[in-house]
Amino acid sequence: MSDCYEYVPHRLLRRRVRDIASGTEGVLMAVINENVSDTGIERWMELAYIRNSTGREFTTAVTNIEPAAQTP
Repeated sequence: MSDCYEYVPHRLLRRRVRDIASGTEGVLMAVINENVSDTGIERWMELAYIRNSTGREFTTAVTNIEPAAQTP
């Protein structure tokens, strides 16, 4: 995988979001346009970096995130 990446602004940065694919919620820490290819042919993808309640971060496609439901 290449070391090339670019930070992308996003309206949900530093807000609680939900990963639609896994159902996991956390705080959106960054959105990065990354070259995710390991074949040498560039393949760019916007990845959302989300920090869950345990402090661990995970990634998902930025198209998989939505605002988390607010608790009363």
